[in-house]
Amino acid sequence: MTAATHMFREIREIPGAVDNLLSRGDKAVGAAAKAIRDLDPLFLVSVARGSSDHAATYAKYVSELLTGLPVASVGPSVASVYGRTLRLERAACLAISQSGKSPDIVRMVDMAGKQGALSVALTNNPDSDLAKVSAHTLELHAGEELSVAATKTFVTSAVAGVWLLAELAQDGELLAAIKALPAALERAVEADWGPLCEAVTGKESLYCLGRGPAFAISNEAALKFKETCQVHGESYSSAEVLHGPVSIVDQGFPVIAMAAADAAEGALVEVADQIAAKGATVFVTSDRAQAATRLPVERTGHPLTDPIALIASFYAMVEKTAVARGINPDAPRHLRKVTETV
Repeated sequence: MTAATHMFREIREIPGAVDNLLSRGDKAVGAAAKAIRDLDPLFLVSVARGSSDHAATYAKYVSELLTGLPVASVGPSVASVYGRTLRLERAACLAISQSGKSPDIVRMVDMAGKQGALSVALTNNPDSDLAKVSAHTLELHAGEELSVAATKTFVTSAVAGVWLLAELAQDGELLAAIKALPAALERAVEADWGPLCEAVTGKESLYCLGRGPAFAISNEAALKFKETCQVHGESYSSAEVLHGPVSIVDQGFPVIAMAAADAAEGALVEVADQIAAKGATVFVTSDRAQAATRLPVERTGHPLTDPIALIASFYAMVEKTAVARGINPDAPRHLRKVTETV
């Protein structure tokens, strides 16, 4: 393919999409944060699938590290297939869906509201069914996304989630880092991860590793390898990969370790170096590595926003990898842009 893919263009639109969200979403984010603060919930629940569920996992770690509020991911089928209700009084419900159309997500959020939860929808479609059944809607303001592989809507979902939680906690340092994200993301999408692209191009299987908030990014990376490159990527916490999965690692097996500049960085890098010593081809987003290959990384001034820059750099690399493998990342086989499940 000689022409730029939609995915390529949309990755370059990420900084502008985030700037648009930050410029236009302040009122909605402030109102939702105040409502959650007034409720003083005992816990949060998240409702999402696919890439949106990875954004929810990121929000889970942010919530638990920043506010002390635990987050449980609830299965949409509990309401849509099994017809059950959950006890959700004194809970806040975060629902993430780029389209806001999937019936199972909508039914779960509708049930949650009827059972006493305060529901907040994060969606790129403020007129969607999901928005209609939610008490608050945070529009992502990402603009149209044509590629089947979600990139800028994933990033804006993650930014909307961390922004909501930063407002809830009234954390000035984190809010400042969020406001500075567009400039950091401009640099992140231009990071040169070419050596990783070359290492993956001829492979059919690999591991993605993360820890804490960066584990959510590892999950998203593994999905994108499958979706855009037809590579079997599996995501593991660096705390789990040595408990069995490392057994299939052999000479040249690709591994990418996604490290933020946080308390988990040292432990994750140590595992990455251990796996590199076993013969794997390991890349890590940290300058602490000794045996693994260091990837250039854009830090954001706060450990909780670092993962957002990591996924922007990853997206730029994985699009190139798909093209190098002769695959159109805009139209993965067997997939369509909006998946509606019951």
